[in-house]
Amino acid sequence: MGVFIDVHYDVLFAINIQIEVTQIKVAVLTTHGVIYLAKRCDCAPLLRSYGVELLWFDSMGAKSSSLAVNTSEGLLVIDPGAAAMQPSYPLDDSRKIALRMEAVRRIEEYVTRASAVIITHYHYDHHLRVGDPHLRSSPNPYSGKLLIMKDPNTYINASQWGRARELIRDLALMSGAKFEDLLIEPKTRVFDDPVPHLKEAHGRDWGTYLGRRRELLRRGRAWFSKLAEGLWGHESWVREAELPDGTRLVWGDGKSFRFGDVNVKVFPPWFHGIEYDRTGWVTPVLIDMPEARVMYSSDLMGPAIEDYASRIIAEKPDILILDGPPTYLFPYMLNRINLRRAVENAARIIRECSPELVIYDHHLLRERRWRKRVREVFEAAAEKDVELLTAAECLGSRPLIDTL
Repeated sequence: MGVFIDVHYDVLFAINIQIEVTQIKVAVLTTHGVIYLAKRCDCAPLLRSYGVELLWFDSMGAKSSSLAVNTSEGLLVIDPGAAAMQPSYPLDDSRKIALRMEAVRRIEEYVTRASAVIITHYHYDHHLRVGDPHLRSSPNPYSGKLLIMKDPNTYINASQWGRARELIRDLALMSGAKFEDLLIEPKTRVFDDPVPHLKEAHGRDWGTYLGRRRELLRRGRAWFSKLAEGLWGHESWVREAELPDGTRLVWGDGKSFRFGDVNVKVFPPWFHGIEYDRTGWVTPVLIDMPEARVMYSSDLMGPAIEDYASRIIAEKPDILILDGPPTYLFPYMLNRINLRRAVENAARIIRECSPELVIYDHHLLRERRWRKRVREVFEAAAEKDVELLTAAECLGSRPLIDTL
């Protein structure tokens, strides 16, 4: 397997540098620890041997976290969405839009052939909208498919509540159905607050940050109560349904699905980041195949919560597709404490679980200093002989951000 070494990181100030190159690993052993160099290492054949294909991720130049899984009962696509990079990303707008179009068309190719699609939440980098201007073959690539979607009625913030209904309304209209016929009264008005159950997070030594944390949790509880009482328990719900064109809408939260020899477990809602994160909730996915277990984190931003790291470890995945922390938001919307949590949690997963391969990508690949911010994660991978790559590297290229 060919490995191309690009020595351009600021780790080269270190003294006593020794470079070790094997078939799958390139590391710099320095007085400051073990740091990976940028590399091109084609691990795609390994993933394909398990029936997994990486479609698009942020390391390729557009916001996305999309993959496909081949099963004996057809193709399954997870989170078919893409968005243009944020204003701070060092490309001009026309190039960002072109990369987004490239991402959409690659994802569309797979969705068109899929028998089932999983949507873990309703951010646009995780699902395509009906009528997206960059779609090439059809304004509705979801027609006739099984759509396993994040429950649009509970454990969802106000923004995604609206986006979910926009998507379902468009799907209904395209099939000849009326969206209003899918609406029902809320099935419950009592919703459990998940934060008190996060024992490990509460047990962490918060030091001088404890007072600030308590204040943020107090505000978060008020936000949660407002959603539960004023939105989930008051407004109309959308029911599961089969539409006239054969599209089946199923809410995936906490359910398992069988596709021939592949079992797919959709987790209950986890926070999209820290406790009471205002971006809402996501539903991570475990793909249990005869040859391997693949864990897809969706958007946990690290994971930022210690209890989620423990749950991932308990699943013992062979392959982990993990979204890293949004370092491009540091230090303004991501503070040092929560960045540290995300790094420590990812490193602990690697040390205690030792997966065969970790794809470490998504939010992490939106700024140039990302490797330095998460250095401890690379060190843990080197210690445990775990292959840790971005999606771009897995497909044989450097992350785009590293070339800019």
